[in-house]
Amino acid sequence: MYSPERYEQLMAFLASQLPAPVEQREEQDESIRFTGGDPPEVVAVLTRTSVSVFEFSGAWESPFTFRVKPRRVGTLKWRRLPENSLLAALSALIKGAREARLASFQVCQYCGRRTPPEWLHDTGVCQSCSDRHSGSLH
Repeated sequence: MYSPERYEQLMAFLASQLPAPVEQREEQDESIRFTGGDPPEVVAVLTRTSVSVFEFSGAWESPFTFRVKPRRVGTLKWRRLPENSLLAALSALIKGAREARLASFQVCQYCGRRTPPEWLHDTGVCQSCSDRHSGSLH
């Protein structure tokens, strides 16, 4: 049985547990997609029966087109689990997704910023520094 109160509770929990800022968007299939972090770190998709947690990921299909391709960490059937178990499991999935995403960041050898892999020009050089230091044009 669908419980609107528990669904609202999960929406609030996700908004509070994902890394800030959190973007929330309703999809055409009536699921709600949460994306947390800047740059994005964790994606969660809440439906009327389940919640899935993903590590943010993507790839450049062309110099101007980035396609988001999140990597699923886990899915929980939230209606079947007791509240405490559900929130503990969901917290663990969010933590794991975030740790995996942050582990993929590299420190730019020029500016020292931790940079997500999609914004690296070469190993150890972010796109901004690559443009400045090599004179490349995009």
